[in-house]
Amino acid sequence: MELIAHIAQVQSFTAIALGLIIGLGALGACIGIGVMGSKFLEAAARQPELVPLLQGRMFLLAGLIDAAFLIGVALAMYFAVANPLLSNVMSAASTAAGH
Repeated sequence: MELIAHIAQVQSFTAIALGLIIGLGALGACIGIGVMGSKFLEAAARQPELVPLLQGRMFLLAGLIDAAFLIGVALAMYFAVANPLLSNVMSAASTAAGH
């Protein structure tokens, strides 16, 4: 029963970590895109002739910000599906059972 308790503890901590990775990543991406969009509008209002140049750079940065968030989501899904921490618990349990 102790092994099951350790596995459940690792899975519960992993679930909390996944929520933090995805939630804080989404929050950071939203704030970053919002700040960038507001600065783009300010710059476009001050110098309308630079709008095409600024617009291209803004969309490039928006893609990079979203890519960073999606990398965090992919990492979180990796830990949700194939948790490498569980193999450490299983190997520790097998060595403890062998002694």
